[in-house]
Amino acid sequence: MTDKGTFRAYKELGRLSERTLETIGYANSILAEYEARGHQMTLRQLYYQFVARGLTGGVNTKAQYDRIGNILNEGRLRGLVSWTALEDRGRNLRGVRTYDNIHQCLSGAAQSYKTDLWADQQWRPEVWIEKEALVGVIGNICARLRVDFYATKGYNSQSEQWRAGQRFARYVRKGQRPIVFHLGDHDPSGIDMTRDNQERLSMFTGTPVIVQRLALNMAQVEEFNPPPNPTKETDSRSDWYRSKYGDECWELDALEPTYIENLIRDSILKVRDEARWEEAMNQETLDQQEMNDLLNSIRENDDDDDDA
Repeated sequence: MTDKGTFRAYKELGRLSERTLETIGYANSILAEYEARGHQMTLRQLYYQFVARGLTGGVNTKAQYDRIGNILNEGRLRGLVSWTALEDRGRNLRGVRTYDNIHQCLSGAAQSYKTDLWADQQWRPEVWIEKEALVGVIGNICARLRVDFYATKGYNSQSEQWRAGQRFARYVRKGQRPIVFHLGDHDPSGIDMTRDNQERLSMFTGTPVIVQRLALNMAQVEEFNPPPNPTKETDSRSDWYRSKYGDECWELDALEPTYIENLIRDSILKVRDEARWEEAMNQETLDQQEMNDLLNSIRENDDDDDDA
């Protein structure tokens, strides 16, 4: 749960309107609800919860999004909203990992040792998502299922599409069938990205590749009724989209993270051979024990050297 120490004020509280305080209260309630489920939200996800719950008066505009963003920013500066409640998944510090000593490095390697549990499976799944901001939503479930995942950031670049094709070609040579589970917005480009991924992946792999669209689909829009946005007239695919779906489009961010997790889990489990999976996990456990035995042996030798 959120550490109370993360409610740190950098500005004096000052005078805030009742409407502003009410918005902060709603935000904290939603953030706590999602944190209890193990999810950390982006500002856009939080905003869509405001819209879906009728907290914006049924209005879904950029002005409303900016208003809530500004209120949350001021709330954090005044110590009313936790600094860790929201995350920015597009900006991260990167660097070289270091260790205090060699034992710490070896211990970390033993704890993180994982084998390729999909190596002997018939299918080789990957999860691709349109937006990097939603990687945090799919990351936990993909990690638990040992499935690689990737944010294309819109249409995938030619270089990364080629690399994926080469990767899939290696799987095919091993006798595996690659499959991509794709998630994107329900708008002209977001819908078309699934087709584009399938065509270019098949071209670069040298054999047809299955790309299965998990979300956002019209059936999900009809079921969950997420807040709509106007279809962008500047999108070159808008005429085709309007002829099929009308003048409204919807963002993947509006779907509940838990629903997305379950969608991915159920899809992956359908292609997983449980007997082979169990066998691979048992072998991994044996390998981990061997690494721990080796680490303990090194520590004992070092202790003997210190006593000498």
